[in-house]
Amino acid sequence: MIKKDCSGRCNIYKYIILLPLILAVLAGCRSGNKPSSASQNRTSSVIPAPSGDFFDEIARQIGLNFTHSLGSSELTNIIESDGGGASFLDYDQDGFIDIYACSGTWLPGFSKGEKPAELPGNHLYHNKGDGTFEDVTKKAGVGGPWYSMGATVGDYNNDGYPDIYICNYGPNVLLKNNGNGTFSDVTKHAGVAGGKECSVGAAWLDYDNDGYIDLYVGNYLDFDPNYKYYYAPDGFPGPLAYDAEKDVLYHNNGDGTFSDVTEKMGIIDVDGRAMGVGAADYDDDGFVDIYVANDHTLNYLWHNEGGKKFVNRGTMSGTAFSQAGEATVSMSVDFADYNGDGLLDLFVSDDSYCSLYENTGNGIFIDKGIAANISMSAAQFVGWSSSFIDYDNDGNVDIFKANGALKHLYGQESQMFKNDGNGKFRDVSLELGKYFSMELVGRGACIGDYDNDGDLDIFVVNLNSPAVFLRNNKGNLNNWLLIKLTGTTSNRDGIGARVKLTAGGKTQTTQKRSTTGYLSQNDPRLHFGLGKNESVERIEIIWPSGKKQTLENTKVNQILDVREP
Repeated sequence: MIKKDCSGRCNIYKYIILLPLILAVLAGCRSGNKPSSASQNRTSSVIPAPSGDFFDEIARQIGLNFTHSLGSSELTNIIESDGGGASFLDYDQDGFIDIYACSGTWLPGFSKGEKPAELPGNHLYHNKGDGTFEDVTKKAGVGGPWYSMGATVGDYNNDGYPDIYICNYGPNVLLKNNGNGTFSDVTKHAGVAGGKECSVGAAWLDYDNDGYIDLYVGNYLDFDPNYKYYYAPDGFPGPLAYDAEKDVLYHNNGDGTFSDVTEKMGIIDVDGRAMGVGAADYDDDGFVDIYVANDHTLNYLWHNEGGKKFVNRGTMSGTAFSQAGEATVSMSVDFADYNGDGLLDLFVSDDSYCSLYENTGNGIFIDKGIAANISMSAAQFVGWSSSFIDYDNDGNVDIFKANGALKHLYGQESQMFKNDGNGKFRDVSLELGKYFSMELVGRGACIGDYDNDGDLDIFVVNLNSPAVFLRNNKGNLNNWLLIKLTGTTSNRDGIGARVKLTAGGKTQTTQKRSTTGYLSQNDPRLHFGLGKNESVERIEIIWPSGKKQTLENTKVNQILDVREP
């Protein structure tokens, strides 16, 4: 175990002109308050000084010039409406999280309008460690051409470098990280391309705990670009106008190849049109389960039966339908223990009331969306990516929700629901900054600490328009801890590891996951807000291998590297 301690408080904005010195400091980690008004006079003209809002939108100023594309001159079909996602990953392992963003592109026979001189594609942005990013797409070889929906990141070969699996309209792609800043397309060798399906969501998980992460791919629908209703409802046909496509579960063979074990493992997907996919061990039996958010049809909760097979417990668990007993336009899923009882709950976003499924501990969930004061506010918008986030580091996980119209390029405001710690949430969006008054066509979003200052920032992909980056200015007024897990016997990412942290007598429970929200993936490090607590009494980790590890009296405001014993 290695501790990266950061005594005192510092910030990249305060010392930007002292670049040589600050680069040395950044080799470790940083924590603390944003700069005082006196120090802001020395702030770089590239990186905006904090405005006083909780979040500032600064994408263009820090080099994130990503613009999502439909590939068409207008929004004309359901596939174009569903992209795209983004993932935080540290692809070069320099201690700063980078961003991979997914876009559509122009396709013959699919896209309207003429082929552009330069095709749009996916982008990889390298975090330079000074608060800015640089576009390294061409150098890394990760741009396309693919019509991409989202990406999930995981070290499938346990070599220490994260690899990228991209879900596409058409064959999917597995990019192997070469460890030198470049990636290689190993899809054919690995056997994970699929066919002509439209894959939307996917997730890495080690379902049999053999030390290699496996892959669940959620497939959407059999789209025919030439098929149209005579009277198309609201612009173009909806999902039920097309046949569903079956999901696929790939087993990692440990030699760089995968096997399709979908039927063998009992994954029977008759009518699901998968959007978001998430994986976590909801019943704490040591085996990771899978939740699939389906469009217009019941959702799946695939319970992992000891790594031998999966059984769909969606209906019997109460998570297949909404609180109204309906199959909704489900978009994304995320897991967290929002009420501090040690059990992982779920939040599922949709086009109406959304669902906050409270885990009762006996395999049953109760939808607390209305009781928790979320549903009525959420129903004003169409919810796409939603993730749990402790944005103010008070020790209670809140919910960020990116919104946007379904079938039109109509913008909607994003939302932040603050967890009051009593089972209730409040929509505090308009208190947090100007961004939350902006009407954008939100889709995927990833959350992470890009500047290693202890609070969580947000990158949001907007349909057919520029992305936004929300810098958190005030979250680190409270204390925090980031934990980076490295498996040895378990998969190197530690995906599936369960972590309980106790500080000030309060225990927080989480689990290392890959995909979070809609088509996206958050910071690979586990983040804990600690309020005013000055130390962490106890950290308990149960690794996928079954090994247990305990750390005591840990300092706050640091990035903690923990290696499986």
